[in-house]
Amino acid sequence: MRFPGRLAAAIEILAEVETRHRPVGEALKAWGVASRFAGSGDRAAIGNLVYDALRRRASHAWAMDDDSPRALILSVAVREWGETPEALAEAFAADPHAPAALIADETARLSAADPLADAPDHVRADLPEWVAGRFATALGTDWVAEGETLAGRPSLDLRVNLLKSSRERVMRALYRLSPEETVISPDGIRFPAGPRDARTPNVLADEGYRKGWFEVQDQGSQIVSRLAGAAPGEQVLDLCAGAGGKTLAMAAAMGNKGQIFAYDSDRPRLAPIYDRLKRNGVRNAQVRAPEPGALDDLAGKMDRVLIDAPCTGTGTWRRRPDTKWKLTEAQLAQRVAQQHALLEEAGRFLKPGGALVYVTCSLLPDENAGQVRRFLTAHPEFTAESPGGLWARHFPDAPPPILTEHGLTLTPRTTGTDGFFISVLRKG
Repeated sequence: MRFPGRLAAAIEILAEVETRHRPVGEALKAWGVASRFAGSGDRAAIGNLVYDALRRRASHAWAMDDDSPRALILSVAVREWGETPEALAEAFAADPHAPAALIADETARLSAADPLADAPDHVRADLPEWVAGRFATALGTDWVAEGETLAGRPSLDLRVNLLKSSRERVMRALYRLSPEETVISPDGIRFPAGPRDARTPNVLADEGYRKGWFEVQDQGSQIVSRLAGAAPGEQVLDLCAGAGGKTLAMAAAMGNKGQIFAYDSDRPRLAPIYDRLKRNGVRNAQVRAPEPGALDDLAGKMDRVLIDAPCTGTGTWRRRPDTKWKLTEAQLAQRVAQQHALLEEAGRFLKPGGALVYVTCSLLPDENAGQVRRFLTAHPEFTAESPGGLWARHFPDAPPPILTEHGLTLTPRTTGTDGFFISVLRKG
């Protein structure tokens, strides 16, 4: 496919996402199945166009004075992919599979020198207007710049499984893919996002992955897993284990010594953990299925309880940009209630002196500092560890993320990661 045909396909898929309210990944897959003529390079380029449009939907719509799929994709082609209106017009005229010819208003808007000069802050930050104030509260005066960075493309990050391999060994094995060491995580490997139609390496097809040498895990998730502080010999409860990403990371940090109890209330979410534990060579994790009384025998015995809380996922909007524009205040309230219930439940499993580790992949204060403040007010027997001290203990040579009284926040702008919040609360 030539570039005009790719643009037309991206417009078609984005229209499918919006009119039928389909998840973007599902819509892209369905188009690929129905369009066997498209090669892997075509599918990658079309996917990049669609995701780029969704990440910066507000600013592209403002620049075009139009939020239609066509307007968004045309704006991406010019403002992010470096095309010119003149080049597009010429290419469209020569390709029967191209979108309709540009009209005068489109050409004028695509040629504007500074289309966001009068745009409000939430548009420049590419955020839903109703979350802008919350971002300002959580991220301070640089919240617009934080939003702009959150609208960029994410890297592909790997965590080396130290139970089976080393970073040097995995770097050599993946040399052909040009891996880089992560800046903060000592066990991480990064493949930076490329421009335009750049393709993400298919690392899951690599022999090292099948051997359990590494897992796909954002550097931010690696960092909070290390900050969780699980040590060899401890008894640890991962209360919201899901597919087990942080369970695997903590098991490696513990050197397979001690015990991790991996639990999740959602049985389907927990299902992949069994194969992952086996592939990674984890021997100190015990999976507890969601059944009545499944955790009763752990009450008062845990050195550490990790709550990787269900949240709005605002910190992962680079990877799931369609969810950015679907989030509602009612959904936020639902998540806040779930998080509060989990915090109330978690305390009973800790022994005196134990640590309650609260983590979200959100950047909203309602889910982060607000939750911790509320919990500490209701439970004076808990105290929050110093976020600055926590960071310095684990990453003394790395610049600090955003530090507040009740926790620390990772962001794409400050740490080059997805957005995460972590607070460690010690039981007296």
